[in-house]
Amino acid sequence: MNRCEKAVENHKKGYNCAQAVACVFAHKLGYSEDELFTLTEAFGGGMGGTQGVCGAVSAMVLVTGGFKSFGLDKLPETNKKASYDFARKLMEEFEHRVGTILCGEIKCRQLRSCDGCIEEAVKILEEFLGE
Repeated sequence: MNRCEKAVENHKKGYNCAQAVACVFAHKLGYSEDELFTLTEAFGGGMGGTQGVCGAVSAMVLVTGGFKSFGLDKLPETNKKASYDFARKLMEEFEHRVGTILCGEIKCRQLRSCDGCIEEAVKILEEFLGE
């Protein structure tokens, strides 16, 4: 089963969109699936159920930090600019493919299903990470 299929399966099991996306990258980030599940729980429903930024998009940003950050051991040296630039590119690509990054707009305009957004976010991450 590939990551897209696993992420959609996670969503069908009750994971929110952010959890479904982030958890399929757990092993690559060095976290347990349970840790990422917990950390991304409030990102569902467009961040806390507000219909704001799509949970799948939020998970892409979280995964970006996991791949791009130098961590606390490297303070004061940081990699913020590279992280921000990478996250922005992912978000722009999602918006290009889906039409918006906002959950409420996606649903209102019926641009994609949640499963479609989850699949798109996983595909974008894989493409941009060279997976």
